[in-house]
Amino acid sequence: MSTPPLAGAGMPPGAFSGTQAQAAREVNTASLCRIGQETVQDIVFRTMEIFQLLRNMQLPNGVTYHTGTYQDRLGKLQEHLRQLSILFRKLRLVYDKCNENCAGLDPVPIEQLIPYVEEDGSKHDDRGAASQLRFASEEKREILEVNKKLKQKNQQLKQIMDQLRNLIWDINAMLAMRN
Repeated sequence: MSTPPLAGAGMPPGAFSGTQAQAAREVNTASLCRIGQETVQDIVFRTMEIFQLLRNMQLPNGVTYHTGTYQDRLGKLQEHLRQLSILFRKLRLVYDKCNENCAGLDPVPIEQLIPYVEEDGSKHDDRGAASQLRFASEEKREILEVNKKLKQKNQQLKQIMDQLRNLIWDINAMLAMRN
């Protein structure tokens, strides 16, 4: 059973840390996008905190306020603004690195990313248009038929509701006469 060699046993002291640092520098674009997304979420969170602090601050309109509280809130506000500035710089670095990684890629038209099955071009043009037209007309006919039936059912329901309303009216009138 052998143990892995340590950094001091025959290997230069920075051999492992050098390869780890190199691996950390070679970050793929997907992880950069994830880091960018997290940075944007942090920016939004910090911005919400800034607005919360600003909402809670009192305006200096002659009303007495506690100087300690004002200074504390002002310090928090300045710290949030400094953090926000750092986050924006980080986001810019991530953006630049993503653009650098994607610079060599050829832009692919979106139409090519959508998979579909092509039939023969000549058959597809003549028969495809005719079949689509037939399908659309059948679908329109079915929709009109369903709408007609739906109107009939709505009419029947309206008649039933009117009859029930009249019946309830008559029952209430008879009960009122009995009292």
